[in-house]
Amino acid sequence: MANWLEFEKPIIDLEKRIDDLRQLAKQEHLEVGDELRKLEKKADKLRQDIFSKLSRWQRVQLARHPLRPFTLDYISRLTTEFIELHGDRLFAEDPALVCGLGKISGRRALLIGHQKGRDTKEKLRRNFGMVHPEGYRKSLRLMNMASKFSLPIVSFIDTPGAYPGIEAEERGQSVAIAENIISMAALRTPTVAVIIGEGGSGGALAIAVADRVLMMENAIYSVISPEGCAAILWKDRTKAEEAAEALRVTADDLQELDVVNEVIPEPIGGAHRDPTAAARLLGESIERNLAELIQIPLDRLIEERRERYLKMGVFTD
Repeated sequence: MANWLEFEKPIIDLEKRIDDLRQLAKQEHLEVGDELRKLEKKADKLRQDIFSKLSRWQRVQLARHPLRPFTLDYISRLTTEFIELHGDRLFAEDPALVCGLGKISGRRALLIGHQKGRDTKEKLRRNFGMVHPEGYRKSLRLMNMASKFSLPIVSFIDTPGAYPGIEAEERGQSVAIAENIISMAALRTPTVAVIIGEGGSGGALAIAVADRVLMMENAIYSVISPEGCAAILWKDRTKAEEAAEALRVTADDLQELDVVNEVIPEPIGGAHRDPTAAARLLGESIERNLAELIQIPLDRLIEERRERYLKMGVFTD
């Protein structure tokens, strides 16, 4: 129950009534089929009503849901023969960013993604999905390798942002992010990026400069978190909900702004409600986009990639 969000409470109450009725019918050998069907139909309608009218702040909450599938959850469902690769060959291994080779839809590819961790021990080991410079340098080393061997690249974005600690700054955090961004713009291989949860600032962009940027329906993508925005603009983090509305962080917002190419639908209630179905929808989108990109000559692919990012932010008065 601790993992339910406040706006889901009407659904929780109704689902509890359904479960209680099932248990009672089983214990007392009662015939309650008609009543159950009525309640289940009511629950389905309630879910449709609630999840079709979510505010931006409610989407933020879903993007951060503790049970939401992470990169390794999708990799385990979408790939075969996955082999994780480690280290930046300069300083250390960074568990916050998973990188490896595997087959996706039968096609060999490089897979990269943030990994937040589930329990306290893993969250600390993964640094809550906040990557150090060595993580970005590891990903760049492997992206260059993928480009050399003509392997497509698929990245999964799910981070509140790059790690802001002093040791990360001492080891060149901003340079590592900048080098990734400029290098990804010129990679001679098809690239697909998917925002699966939080897409936070440069920490996300460092592995998201791709030919196609896809976004899960309940994910968010922004230059700053709503809480950080509220703290800067109003000196009050409690105004995060107002900031989320102003930032326009949702998938629909970003598709309208041409920041993302495609919004991937999720099961009703969010990806955590049915991770297998969410992975299937995600896999179909990745497969379709990779198949299209592979048909484009490399010189044209790179030119279109650069044009895509150069035109962002252009407006007419």
